[in-house]
Amino acid sequence: MGALDYISSFCSVTSTRRSKRKPMQTVEIKVKMDCDGCERRVKAAVSSMKGVKTVEVTRKQNRVVVHGYVDPNRVLKRVKSTGKVAEFWPYVPQHLAYYPYAAGAYDKKAPAGFVRNVVQAFPATSSNAAPEENFVSFFSDDNVHACSVM
Repeated sequence: MGALDYISSFCSVTSTRRSKRKPMQTVEIKVKMDCDGCERRVKAAVSSMKGVKTVEVTRKQNRVVVHGYVDPNRVLKRVKSTGKVAEFWPYVPQHLAYYPYAAGAYDKKAPAGFVRNVVQAFPATSSNAAPEENFVSFFSDDNVHACSVM
């Protein structure tokens, strides 16, 4: 059977073509929009791109959310081509930030419930950082004489 396997390897058809399809992504962009015309222009420009599945425009938050097989930089470039000031969505939900009132995190222009995504709003993960103390471990219900405060 070794010879047949060797010969069949020449006859078999295998696809060597690599898939160029990008992974499904969600791209969030902050765009300054004032009216319905601005909203329509941005939505039309982005929805005409190849690979875009859905486009959600929220004018109150100045936010555009694009779902699809797209490159985030190309989406941003397409939105900027409409003449609007655009940037990637710089905010995170307020409940996800450990220190939402850190310097630079609180932004008056941010939509309700969002803070700016800055490094100071999240705890340090380096080895130099002081470890957080777990106050629950100070007291033990199993051993009442194991109180580490006393």
